[in-house]
Amino acid sequence: MPVLEKWTPFRELDLFDRRMRRFFSDLGVAPAIAPAADIYESGGEYVVELEVPGYDEQDLDIELTDHTLTIKGERMEEKEKKDKDIRLHERLESSFQRSFELPAEVDSSHVKAEYGKGVLTLHLPKAAEAKPTKIEIGKP
Repeated sequence: MPVLEKWTPFRELDLFDRRMRRFFSDLGVAPAIAPAADIYESGGEYVVELEVPGYDEQDLDIELTDHTLTIKGERMEEKEKKDKDIRLHERLESSFQRSFELPAEVDSSHVKAEYGKGVLTLHLPKAAEAKPTKIEIGKP
């Protein structure tokens, strides 16, 4: 029976890349494939959207430290059935970590996160613009 595969112009390179990532990931040398992300600016905020299908809200951990946003995901692995002969494996592994450097203007105290349909969406509002202040030099 023929196997259905997603066609891409560089299919062989893509498959080779995925196989090499998995090979080195199993050895603990290279990171596993990370979930896809979109980051854009909308109005007075930055928005980060991360595709994490198969993860529940409690499987995800979000941390913002020193203008670095870190998103971690960890879920229990399904036990492989021994009667499976996997022909293509592209789904996310059981754990991942993505980090993003954010501009200094992000107001970290008002970050909001939403999760739905396999997409984690973070709203990172910009802080009010700091206006320059003239400082007078006083005499000791």
